[in-house]
Amino acid sequence: MRRILDRYILKEIALTWVAVTAVLLLILLTNQFARVLGNVAKGNLPKDAAMQVIGLSAVQYLTVLIPISLFLSIMMALGRLYRDSEMAAMTACRVGPMGVYRPLLWLALPLVAAVAWLSIEIGPSALQQVDTIGAEARRQIDLSSIEPGRFTEVGPENAVVYGEKVSADGVMENVFMQRQGEDGRVEVVIAKSGEQVATDDPDTRMLLLHDGRRYEGVPGTTGFRVLEFEEHGIPYRLPGLEAADPAPRAMPFVTLLESSDPLEIAELQWRLSIPLSTLLLGLLAVPLSKSQPREGRYGRIAIGLLVFIIYLNMLSAAKAWIESGEISPGLGLWWVHGAVLLLTVLLLAAQNGVHRRLFR
Repeated sequence: MRRILDRYILKEIALTWVAVTAVLLLILLTNQFARVLGNVAKGNLPKDAAMQVIGLSAVQYLTVLIPISLFLSIMMALGRLYRDSEMAAMTACRVGPMGVYRPLLWLALPLVAAVAWLSIEIGPSALQQVDTIGAEARRQIDLSSIEPGRFTEVGPENAVVYGEKVSADGVMENVFMQRQGEDGRVEVVIAKSGEQVATDDPDTRMLLLHDGRRYEGVPGTTGFRVLEFEEHGIPYRLPGLEAADPAPRAMPFVTLLESSDPLEIAELQWRLSIPLSTLLLGLLAVPLSKSQPREGRYGRIAIGLLVFIIYLNMLSAAKAWIESGEISPGLGLWWVHGAVLLLTVLLLAAQNGVHRRLFR
């Protein structure tokens, strides 16, 4: 009998979790797909990298979705059992809270391990790959990606280029270009046409302009120089691929372990908090889902969402307090998890009493 009930409860929760996770992931990926298509249309992202970026985004989304989807699936599945009086029948068969937690942990523990892997290792690696794809896309950008009638920044020097018309092969008509040097001098070029050409240096490209004028000087002064030209080449540097110092979100876990910087300590505790919160939310969902027969399948969902929002906001606040030095890293985020664990114990005690049935 016990094994039959365990399989039944596990099946109800697992099927609900798959459905909830799929729906939430589809919603998030739909929004991400629209943003990626916009970047591809603007030339900010290569077409062949679009699906890779979406896949990496899905990995990052799962790190956040698994805890909330597990929490909601438990409340929805158990809420249906309470509504249909099936939970009352199980209680009559001497099934206490541990009779619910046992099959629940068969699902929750593998998910906690998966979230820990995503949060500690895969998520930061995905962030680094997205940054690398973005850097490569910025290097591959050419004048054919410039939209006609729109000002576009080109190169790390933030030169602004405008073309009234741009052909498919990258030839622009009625070109405007402006860039500013380190000495405060501004260079403005107006030409009838322009195109991009390669140079011997793979990190440098040439903007070749035809039939125009070049204005160079310091704004607010009269010392401007005006040059007319038939052909004028302006070199510009491509963005480098050298990785800058990564943000704490993209740092390897081992690096965070060895750090004493408050920002990196906060990030370390945040990564560890995601799998821990997955387990705590799974435990908390059981007493929160308890309802009276015919009360409604989703009657407790609103309460559960409120508890989840408060939990998440308190974790975010505690992380910010660590970064600003307002609380010690020793206290860190752990007091928030302790409060949720205490709430779970109090709810179980209030609903079942300190009784042997709690450990059946």
